[in-house]
Amino acid sequence: MPRINLLPWREEQRKQRQQQFGIAAAAAIGVAALFVWIVNLFFDGRIDYQRDRNLRLENEIAQIRRSITEIEDLEQQKDRLLARMEIIEQLQTSRPEVVHLFQELVASVPDGVYLTGVTQTNRDLAITGLAQSSTRVSALMRNIDASPWLTDPQLDKIETVVESGNEEFRFELTAKQDNPNAEDGEEQ
Repeated sequence: MPRINLLPWREEQRKQRQQQFGIAAAAAIGVAALFVWIVNLFFDGRIDYQRDRNLRLENEIAQIRRSITEIEDLEQQKDRLLARMEIIEQLQTSRPEVVHLFQELVASVPDGVYLTGVTQTNRDLAITGLAQSSTRVSALMRNIDASPWLTDPQLDKIETVVESGNEEFRFELTAKQDNPNAEDGEEQ
């Protein structure tokens, strides 16, 4: 039988397969690298897109914060203006009260009583004076209590003073100013 050497043919086929395997492996590595590069580009694009969105949102948030600060400043300015308007309104409504207060003080002072000082703090009045007798101080207090513009008289101090041989009574009392024309629930 003749002997046929198939080794070179097999050797050649093996080399060809190795070459095909190398080409296929290189192609697979190339495709994998291309895939990784494309995926990397995709995710880089997504990251850049998200960064742009975040930057836009941060800019919008900063702009909204500035607007909120402006609104708060306007609210404070509005509150200050409303407070001023309220004070002006109170002054306008209380303007005639001073006239009524003095009129009621004059009407409340009986004969023989002389006022030496009247001090007002908010609605509280501090009245000092001289009287010929303690009953005249009592009459003053009754008159104040009966007045629609003055209320709650309280005697703080009364003392006897002798001047030029005459006995007089120096007194200090407090009262509150009232406004009978004020609406119910309105602070006085």
